[in-house]
Amino acid sequence: MSKVPTIPYLSGFDVKPSSTSVLGVVTFTDGTNDITPNQLQCEAYGYTYDKASGTCSTFRYNTNLNRSFSNESNKVQGANNTTETGTNNTLIIGQNNTVKGLSRNNIIVGNQNEIANGVNNASVFGNYGIALRDGETVLGGGGFNGLGKGYAQSSTFILTGTTTNGSDVPLYVNGDPNTTIIARDIGSYIGYKFEIIAVRTGGTHAGSIGDRTFMELNGINDRTVSDEHLETINKTGNVTGWAASTDLTGGDMTLQVCGAANMNISWSVTANFYEIKI
Repeated sequence: MSKVPTIPYLSGFDVKPSSTSVLGVVTFTDGTNDITPNQLQCEAYGYTYDKASGTCSTFRYNTNLNRSFSNESNKVQGANNTTETGTNNTLIIGQNNTVKGLSRNNIIVGNQNEIANGVNNASVFGNYGIALRDGETVLGGGGFNGLGKGYAQSSTFILTGTTTNGSDVPLYVNGDPNTTIIARDIGSYIGYKFEIIAVRTGGTHAGSIGDRTFMELNGINDRTVSDEHLETINKTGNVTGWAASTDLTGGDMTLQVCGAANMNISWSVTANFYEIKI
């Protein structure tokens, strides 16, 4: 391992890079202990996060490498568009758009948009939008006269999961069992609406298979506090105790759901985000 040159903590973060292995894997520190960074922490310091392995690395973009690794399945129409190394099955129509590396099955239509490193199955339309989450559809709103990507946008994505008891369980982003953290941009305020359908599929608790509810959780947050409200829109059968809430830990955001003891419940959630960055 080699030490990373001393750098200050970024605003809003209590960890920073400390060392790099011979393979380029970066280890962080909280000032006392070695830390394996999450995607948000890794990319905030300018490194590349590999979601498949959960590692942060010192990847640096290289034009020659990008050309040699380019995949014929990428289709790019327009000027000054970039697909970085490891980008596959991607369509870009427009100008000045960027798809970061290690991503696949993405679409951009517009100008000055971006799909973040390691994000799959996403689409961005309009201008100055950025997709940070797998399976996300983003509408970029111009970013206050071109101030920057993600400064004014809305987006939609899906979360899913199951519960078998009354404990809080974080849902998976785009059905990925390795991803429960909902990526967020530094400095963003997010108005959100989670439209939640939950259906009982089994279990021995009172009630029946097919008991179900439709709820809406709406709110607004910064990186530390959420103000939110959960409303049951409709329900059938025994759904007592079924609930949902967001959790913020160190800037990370998850959507947690709660069922009931001895009930098998499937959850599907459409997340609508309305973001502004300052």
